[in-house]
Amino acid sequence: MTKAEIFRKSIKGKKITVIGIGISNLPLIKYLAEAGAEVTARDAHDAQWLGDRYEECVRLGVKLVLGPDYLENITDDIIFKTPGLRFDVAQLKAAAARGAHITSEMEVFFELCPSHIIAVTGSDGKTTTTTLIYEMMKRMGYRTWLGGNIGHPLLADVGEMRENDFVILELSSFQLHTMKYSPQIGVITNLSPNHLDWHTDYDEYIEAKTNIFTHMSRGDRLVLNADNPDSAALVPLAHSEVRMFSKTLDAPICLKEGIIYASGEPMLDISDIKIPGMHNVENYMAAIAAVEKLVRRDVIVEVAKEFGGVPHRIELVRTLDGVKYYNSSIDSSPNRTINTLNVFPDKVIMISGGKDKGIPYDDLGAPIADHVKVLILIGATADKIEDALKSTGRADEVEVIRASSYEDAVNTARAKAASGDVVLLSPASTSFDMFRNFEERGNLFKKLVNELE
Repeated sequence: MTKAEIFRKSIKGKKITVIGIGISNLPLIKYLAEAGAEVTARDAHDAQWLGDRYEECVRLGVKLVLGPDYLENITDDIIFKTPGLRFDVAQLKAAAARGAHITSEMEVFFELCPSHIIAVTGSDGKTTTTTLIYEMMKRMGYRTWLGGNIGHPLLADVGEMRENDFVILELSSFQLHTMKYSPQIGVITNLSPNHLDWHTDYDEYIEAKTNIFTHMSRGDRLVLNADNPDSAALVPLAHSEVRMFSKTLDAPICLKEGIIYASGEPMLDISDIKIPGMHNVENYMAAIAAVEKLVRRDVIVEVAKEFGGVPHRIELVRTLDGVKYYNSSIDSSPNRTINTLNVFPDKVIMISGGKDKGIPYDDLGAPIADHVKVLILIGATADKIEDALKSTGRADEVEVIRASSYEDAVNTARAKAASGDVVLLSPASTSFDMFRNFEERGNLFKKLVNELE
């Protein structure tokens, strides 16, 4: 009997709480209920907000606790915590004190998974890097699975996985914060201040990220960005092989005269990379460092020439009257927006702003002055972004407009744009002030753009 079969048998009849009824947790709830567990699903939102997810839980016979007091009176013995909830909230500490086992879908998956695991984390670029690794491994002929912070929860699939399969995961700092397992190959794309509205400080954020390699063995591999100081500083903490990548240094994976080299061998001409931007060259170097000796050069080149990118990442939505509209809703931090702006040779019309997650915006001012001619601001971070621009002394070079809604922002951009212009959604902020996630934000932007006449 496999570990997955033993686990499924062990939870039959157990009282289990799942905190969070998001799209990613719904398959977990279904898996636990169908395995015979007595499941209680808890969420801060009400039935109307949850919509179809609420109806599916009712169909499964799941008990529901909704609303502001959703964390109160948890008496179950096993608690699956949503990644976005800290482990040290009072209700979870009380549950742990009385003996409840607090875990997460990803932690149980690591414990049960029989396959090789390649995992990617970082402040920027992790979704693209994860997807690149998945595409390279899949095209090489490996039986592969994609999950973690993208895709769907893989715990429900663990019974179908085999020893020689490869699981490719994107992991957030939230998922890694209490992780007690590490993959065989781990990648940290880069590190910069992020999610400081959730983590106590930047040090805790970095510490969470290090769990991707804390439990590695000597034969495992850690991939780090030599050009990123906070990433490179982790080398002495590693217990495994470390593979560095760099655009500027003579690292094992490096860029020389437009060619990515791996262990001294030419691997990829960056002119073959379909998706734009030097940050995506870094993503390819990280992916190549992860799959080195697993994937042939010709397969890597094939992926580079054909892979068109992940939705919501500098995604061309439409060209209307000579104006190109790009959706980069994934840009949830200033650094992401800076990377995106560097892709465009001419000044753009940019829609920006969103939820304030407690990070500084100072570094965003100069790139806005350099790359933006009209800045349309919306959301809680609008003041911070405008203040960053003003601090450069070049605010008079950019027309700044406040929008009252996304409809207003898109219509304003349309009115300001002329043939040859680029309109770019790059929020530099998270979406949770107005939306459930960045996908919902990007999809609304695309809908509004496609409705323009």
